[in-house]
Amino acid sequence: MGAHFQIYVNLVQETENLEWVENHLCEAYADFLCYGTGIIWVQEDDILNDLDGHQLLENYGSDNPAHVYTKMKAMESISGVLQTRTNANGKKEFKCPDLLVEHYKPFTCQLQQWISEHALVIVPVCALVVGFSFLVWKIRRRWYLSTRGEELYHQVCDILEESALMSKRVNAECEPWVVASRLRDHLLSPKERKDPVIWKKVEDLVQEDSRVDRYPKLVKGESKVVWEWQVEGSLSSGRMRKKVESSKLKSNDDIKEHFDKERHELKPEPKILMF
Repeated sequence: MGAHFQIYVNLVQETENLEWVENHLCEAYADFLCYGTGIIWVQEDDILNDLDGHQLLENYGSDNPAHVYTKMKAMESISGVLQTRTNANGKKEFKCPDLLVEHYKPFTCQLQQWISEHALVIVPVCALVVGFSFLVWKIRRRWYLSTRGEELYHQVCDILEESALMSKRVNAECEPWVVASRLRDHLLSPKERKDPVIWKKVEDLVQEDSRVDRYPKLVKGESKVVWEWQVEGSLSSGRMRKKVESSKLKSNDDIKEHFDKERHELKPEPKILMF
């Protein structure tokens, strides 16, 4: 029973020693490939010296038969797993195989090496993706500025026309003009105010509209640019749409009323039968 147990202990120690040496050499080689700080080839004497200080063998003396046997079996196993060569001094050296060392590289190192190996493909693809994304963003922004600018422009026209009409009424106290900056702050959200391009689009549309006068005016001691709607001009687009919609509704009601009247007149009167 004691002999079998000793064989089992030796096998466990041999396996642990092989894993320890493999990890030690492969980690050092991986550091060299990634950061240039490790080593590649390790002499057999250095490995034997490291095994003497390994915790699995430190309980045995260097002359203990179990100690010598375990080191011998460990070196045989290492020779079958690791890459070996003989240097110029006739010393045997060991190195972690290239395929095995890949498993010991950190993820960041593997990622950097993969990028460097595929740089000729990654760079054009990234440039294409960035360029396409920028083009899509530019198109969407142009569409947004155009749509939002026209929407704000129609609101400006409605407000200016309403102010002009109210100022013409009897005993009206409001002014026919509106300060452009106040109109901007009223219509734009706080986020939109940080983007001057949106309101610039509105100003361009207003400048092209002959129904709106733009001139400086002294308001509370400060010079302000004001906009004023010309009442004698055409109706604004908002009021025109409302007028057209109202006319259509009225026309539809007249047609329906006329159709009901004709159907009532054509309906035959009931006959009374005499018996």
